[in-house]
Amino acid sequence: MRYVLKIAYDGTSYAGWQRQKNAVSVQQRLEEALLQALGTEVKVTASGRTDAGVHALGQVCHFDAEVSVPPEKMPDCVNRFLPDDIRAIKGWQAEDGFDSNRSAKRKTYCYRLYEGDKENPLLSRYAVRIENLPEVSLLQDAARLFEGTHDFKAFCASGSSVKTTVRTVYEVKVVKEQVFSQPIISVYVTGNGFLYNMVRTMVGELIEIAAGRKTADSLQKAYETGERNLLGKTMAAKGLTLVDVVYQD
Repeated sequence: MRYVLKIAYDGTSYAGWQRQKNAVSVQQRLEEALLQALGTEVKVTASGRTDAGVHALGQVCHFDAEVSVPPEKMPDCVNRFLPDDIRAIKGWQAEDGFDSNRSAKRKTYCYRLYEGDKENPLLSRYAVRIENLPEVSLLQDAARLFEGTHDFKAFCASGSSVKTTVRTVYEVKVVKEQVFSQPIISVYVTGNGFLYNMVRTMVGELIEIAAGRKTADSLQKAYETGERNLLGKTMAAKGLTLVDVVYQD
């Protein structure tokens, strides 16, 4: 049977989703927990890799196992053996041909920012402090420049082995939310796929354009040339969360 799990995790203590030789990953902890729960080794495949320090509310993964555990009970079965910062929150059986990575149609990430001259310990684990954030309206105006199909080579960390750097961003939405009575700026990015560091670099460039330090023309040149030095900085991993993965249009 092909099981599917929806996973939430705090990525602070992990070297990303994928197994690493010299560091602990979310995949490693989940596969170890499944071995304890099921008594058999399984290989878990996720919708995509999250970088070191990145969090997830809706990571989706699948694995094959011939066991008697009903799919909807698999979260309770495996959670007993997982550390507190990783939890399976939903389980189901996959349809024929389902692959959590290849079948994904779109993903949504959220990057969170807050304004202040001092770190807020209730926010700083999951959001990044900026001393002078541009107005939300300016951020949203700039956000539209990232929507559409573009070559995002300039937004990709060096060393990537992807076949193509062209991606489609369906929507970039900037909203102000309240968390612990503190205004939070949340940047939601939905696309058909993302390159390594792409969203974090997008947010860095978004701030630069909204603040008037970069322009739509310089962004267009980055699309055309793929030159990383034309863009703003890559934002810290801790502000980024994988929110949702959609499998049907």
